[in-house]
Amino acid sequence: MMNKKERYDAVIAYFTREPEIKTELHYKDPFQLMVAVMLSAQCTDKRVNLITPKLFEAFPTPMHLAHSTFEEVFPYIKSISYPNNKTKYLIKAAHDIIEKFQGQVPEDVESLKTLAGVGRKSAHVIAAVLYNMPALGVDTHVMRVSKRIGLVDDKAKTPLAIEKQLVQNLPEIYVGKLNHWLVIHGRYTCLARKPKCSSCALNSCCLYFNTQLSKAIV
Repeated sequence: MMNKKERYDAVIAYFTREPEIKTELHYKDPFQLMVAVMLSAQCTDKRVNLITPKLFEAFPTPMHLAHSTFEEVFPYIKSISYPNNKTKYLIKAAHDIIEKFQGQVPEDVESLKTLAGVGRKSAHVIAAVLYNMPALGVDTHVMRVSKRIGLVDDKAKTPLAIEKQLVQNLPEIYVGKLNHWLVIHGRYTCLARKPKCSSCALNSCCLYFNTQLSKAIV
């Protein structure tokens, strides 16, 4: 069975020879990506992509959103998860961008985290996508897939602990890419309830698959 370094090497080799994987969120500028990432928290990218075209048409810039009201924004996002809170966060974040960052989405993680509704995971995703920074957003897909493959051990029980282990073992050049790799893999192959192990190109290096296979043989 592979050791951890060999599993990392296999994962990197697989994803770097595939076409480049990017976020499935639709956006045209940094402001639109920030909004889409905020809306995607505990919501699917597909659902976010369905509502953002009309939202962006109505509020094309931070200035437009900052000068809007809850009653104006809410109808555009009412079909996604936690629309009340997200409406408040969007308006406040737009205010923050105007007042603190001269109308521009900030480039560094720490500044991004000061925006209303932008936590560590969202800030890392935004920084990695927009500015190619070595920042890793850890969501449920990243947690599940990294544990199944064996990229992190059982001691990593929180998103931050998982992030630290992944960053520690991954060459910096791939840190910003790993979120997209594992999210897409988790979304279409390594499903939560019924992972498609038999057709997975990573099953040879996957701790979960090989453990299950060993149990089946026994």
